[in-house]
Amino acid sequence: MKLYSIDTGFFKLDGGAMFGVVPKSIWQRSNPADENNLCTWATRLLLIEDGKQLILVDTGLGNKQDEKFFGHYHRFGDATLEHSLAKHGFQKDDITDVILTHLHFDHVGGAIIRDGDQLIPSFKNATYWSNEAHWKWAIEPNPREKASFLSENILPIKQNGQLSYIDTNIRCALNKNITIRYVYGHTEAMMLPQICYKEKTILYMADLLPSVGHIPIPYVMSYDIRPLITMSERQMFWKEALDHNYILFLEHDPINECCTLIQTEKGIRLGEVFKLSDIL
Repeated sequence: MKLYSIDTGFFKLDGGAMFGVVPKSIWQRSNPADENNLCTWATRLLLIEDGKQLILVDTGLGNKQDEKFFGHYHRFGDATLEHSLAKHGFQKDDITDVILTHLHFDHVGGAIIRDGDQLIPSFKNATYWSNEAHWKWAIEPNPREKASFLSENILPIKQNGQLSYIDTNIRCALNKNITIRYVYGHTEAMMLPQICYKEKTILYMADLLPSVGHIPIPYVMSYDIRPLITMSERQMFWKEALDHNYILFLEHDPINECCTLIQTEKGIRLGEVFKLSDIL
């Protein structure tokens, strides 16, 4: 097995929304905001090469939306999915599987491209993995999440026959090295891939842990639909990660790719930070 961090650039979101009830005077120490109260966030993906499978976890924002849409999110940076794949010797047609942790636009936008007047899957040879509960949740969105579930990001996957569901009743999903965990606080049935790599456990955090600045349990995003459930899930996963020395892969932290956790007098806090390449 080989692992690769895939950089697809940055975007901005309101700092207050990203930290919920936590005051700006506290969260800006780790995630400084600009003059419009916007903080910078990464769209960092994970690529897993395992035998004949080349598995991409999430797809970033993509580029098919118009300038008005991206004007709300201030996408920037030179990195693209295509260029980052090419740096490691791959192209989009090599991808065999795409795990979509959930179907919010910043995680699934790159799953679909615009080809003339058609919307088609970006990875023509890949199976796209979601789960039935979350898929139904996304195509029949509640008013709170409706702006995050865009039909053009989602429906063409199924229309092109490339959608498969992972069974939420079992943890082992794609192969012997990748286990899928489920959380329900951020959105319905978000999937966290857990990778067994050289006797290490790497947990892809998606939106359960957006950045190292979110490690304290109450630092929950306003985007979460069930914040008290998120807190309970974080307590469980933080303890498990601490007890078993998990490496946490961070999708949105603008600086840090991976981290570990330690126990302190104030509770579980940040341990070490490092690049994925440091453990390979």
